Amino acid sequence: MLKVTDLNVFYGPIHALKGISLEVNDGEIVTLIGSNGAGKSTTLNTITGLVKAASGSIQLDGTEIANMAPHKIVQLGISLSPEGREVFPALTVEENLRLGAFTRSSKGEIEANYQRAYDLFPRLKERIKQTAGTLSGGEQQMLAIGRALMSSPKILLLDEPSMGLAPNLVLMIFDLIRSINQQGTTILLIEQNANMALSIANRAYVLETGNISLSGDAHELARDDRVRRAYLGG
Repeated sequence: MLKVTDLNVFYGPIHALKGISLEVNDGEIVTLIGSNGAGKSTTLNTITGLVKAASGSIQLDGTEIANMAPHKIVQLGISLSPEGREVFPALTVEENLRLGAFTRSSKGEIEANYQRAYDLFPRLKERIKQTAGTLSGGEQQMLAIGRALMSSPKILLLDEPSMGLAPNLVLMIFDLIRSINQQGTTILLIEQNANMALSIANRAYVLETGNISLSGDAHELARDDRVRRAYLGG
């Protein structure tokens, strides 16, 4: 479904991504783990067109999307729930969700996506007219993911969905990620909680200072001594 080949990204003189390659197949959860500054968010932002690639290829179902306008990438089927949630604090839950559907014209599809968001996140339905800035961190994360789902993505990119959440909310968010995947949405997940990410993923890539250093079956990588020492606390 998604194929990234030899991707290079620079921030001025800084070589942020150094020829990385990765694939996400239809129906998978693939996770990209690594320390702060490794290039994880840069990878997602380049895939979505928010950061320009210096060279390399990004293909979605065989269509080249590298450096395509972000709204066109959304139309083709990629949606991002960004790091830090980035909800619109002065807008209501409903208004935030409605903005996620801006590339869709079918009223029936939009209404079905609203219903899906409220089925996945009943708490959002309880707060439909509440402004996003008054929601808890966990509720804002639900809203960010629900908003990303409003565009009917083939592949959902999640950037640090558990950041800043209490442990019980982290478990709930990861259960919801599983549910979204089981409903047919392919997922590329960036997550500093490597234990949780590897526990739900099919495959994983380890990103270190702009390079892919390891890749493979997620459960096998979770048992790899190098990964355990670097990311799993032993």
